[in-house]
Amino acid sequence: MRAAIITEPGSLTVGDRPEPEPAPDGVVVRVGACGICGTDLHIADGEFPPSPYPLVPGHEFAGTVTAVGDRAPGQLRPGDRVAVDPSLFCGHCGYCRAGRGNLCANWGAIGDTVDGAFAEYVAVPAVNCHRIPDSMSMREGALVEPLSCAVHGVRRIGVEVGERFLVVGAGTMGLLLQQLLQRSGARVTVVDRNTRRLALAADLGAEATSTDAAEAGGEGFDAAVDVTGSPQAIEAAFTSLRRGGRLLVFGVADEAARVSLSPFRIYNDEITVVGSMAVLNSYGAAVDLLASGELRTAPLLTDALPLEKFPEALAMMRSGAGVKIQVVPDTSA
Repeated sequence: MRAAIITEPGSLTVGDRPEPEPAPDGVVVRVGACGICGTDLHIADGEFPPSPYPLVPGHEFAGTVTAVGDRAPGQLRPGDRVAVDPSLFCGHCGYCRAGRGNLCANWGAIGDTVDGAFAEYVAVPAVNCHRIPDSMSMREGALVEPLSCAVHGVRRIGVEVGERFLVVGAGTMGLLLQQLLQRSGARVTVVDRNTRRLALAADLGAEATSTDAAEAGGEGFDAAVDVTGSPQAIEAAFTSLRRGGRLLVFGVADEAARVSLSPFRIYNDEITVVGSMAVLNSYGAAVDLLASGELRTAPLLTDALPLEKFPEALAMMRSGAGVKIQVVPDTSA
């Protein structure tokens, strides 16, 4: 089969790999669509420590089951259309036993620590598969993973009707978070340097948009979400908060990055700072939300490239072109 392979940091190719076989408790999925995420850029650059090389990346994907292991749990059959949770939790460490598998001491993920879905086929655990309705396209199905991360993030920060939220970053994740927050009754201001994306945020219902977080605050926000991972953006989001405010660090920063936050303000103003790591019991909710049609996804799905153009797709992601860039290995999907 054809697959995109990161042979070592900074070196990638599209080449041949053996077609996978299902594990006894797993299935093989023919990939319909797989989205490019900022994490894929970190993996390509050697900035994601858990990733081994060579590696086939790709963790935001949907496809069709083609083979089922003889001890696979559930009722999956060849032909089933599925979105796949990439999470690989060990199930026996203290975090897993406490119901916090996304913090697993032995954490792994399809496309991050084992071969993923920038390929024609991928082998996955059967329990990670969530059926998607026929009305949902494969490209929409590949949005389930980022949406499930957004669902977990909103659960972490919490929302009360009428609260003013600042979202810093208007890429796919920022625009999904914006829609979830608005659906929960928040009034959302979106900040990004990309004015084209700000126009999309406005079209999706943002109360206000700005290219500068410092100029967007007004009387201060009840909560802020940084989706960029930029230390400067995180500091600006923190500064934008009113007393009693909450900050969600959602974007992935470099491991060595540091921010400067006032501990006096955190104490005196009772500021809450929380993080949100990937997916946790949020995949089913994300499937249901997308299937309901309550979120607008068409404006986010801007680019679909064939597998052979994976390097070009990564370059587009780096340049800030489009919104959600996806690779479509199965052109019939």
